[in-house]
Amino acid sequence: MQRCRKCGGQLKRVRRSYLQRLGYAAIFACPDCQYHETVPHFSYRLGDVCRCPRCGTTRLSKLRERDYIDKMDWGLWNLAARVCGGKLYHCWFCRLQFYDRRPLAEIKEPEAVADPNAAKSA
Repeated sequence: MQRCRKCGGQLKRVRRSYLQRLGYAAIFACPDCQYHETVPHFSYRLGDVCRCPRCGTTRLSKLRERDYIDKMDWGLWNLAARVCGGKLYHCWFCRLQFYDRRPLAEIKEPEAVADPNAAKSA
């Protein structure tokens, strides 16, 4: 969940008008301080790691070949990434396939916690 930059409260998604739908993928507002934050349409396509163009998650899997059951993302960004040598990725959540040239985000594994009893027995 996203946090407000001013007060630290949780942002909630608000309904967009028809004109706002042309420019923004989402608009969030803070119920406490009425701060608004907008997300442009192509913000998921810009950045240093690969993200799903629909939901924005970084939890993706790499595919060897296209799966004809799940939906394929069509558009100029996807075509440009495919022509430029992008890899085929699959989103776990929205089951969307798309091409992207950026690398996958590194998944951080939880650190191992040292057992306090092991130190006493040694």
